[in-house]
Amino acid sequence: MVRNLSVTRIGHAAGMHHERAPRRPHRVYDVGQEPDPRFSLANERTFLAWVRTSLAVIAGAVALHSLKLPETVWVRQVLVVALLAIACLVAMTAATRWARTERAMRLQEPLPGFGSVWVFSGGIVVVAVLLAVAFALL
Repeated sequence: MVRNLSVTRIGHAAGMHHERAPRRPHRVYDVGQEPDPRFSLANERTFLAWVRTSLAVIAGAVALHSLKLPETVWVRQVLVVALLAIACLVAMTAATRWARTERAMRLQEPLPGFGSVWVFSGGIVVVAVLLAVAFALL
C-alpha cells in the first residue's frame, strides 16, 4: 500500500498560507488519486441518506415505545429491539460502504457490490409482518 503523505497548502486572500493536516481515515485517503469531487460528494450524500434512514428507523422505535403500540408488551419490546438493531446495522453499513466506495474510486477499481440489501429488506419485512399481526389481534 502506497501512502500519500503530502500536506496541502491552503492560500488565503492576504497571501498567507497554512498547511492542512492529512485527511482521515488514512486507509481511504492515503491511496490512489483524488477522484472527481462530484463523485466524492455524491458518495457523501449517499452516506447521509443512509444515516437519515437509520434515524428514521430509530424514531419509529421510539414512537412504538412511547405510544405503547402494540399493546402487548413483549411484542412491542421485540419490535422496538428489532428496529433499533436494524438502525444500528444501517448506520454501520453506511460508514463501511462510504469508505469502500471512496477507496474504490481513488484506486479506479469497480465499485463494491451491495449484498446487505437483502438483510435490510428482510428485517423490515419481518418487522412489518409482526406489526400487521399485532394490530390485527387488537
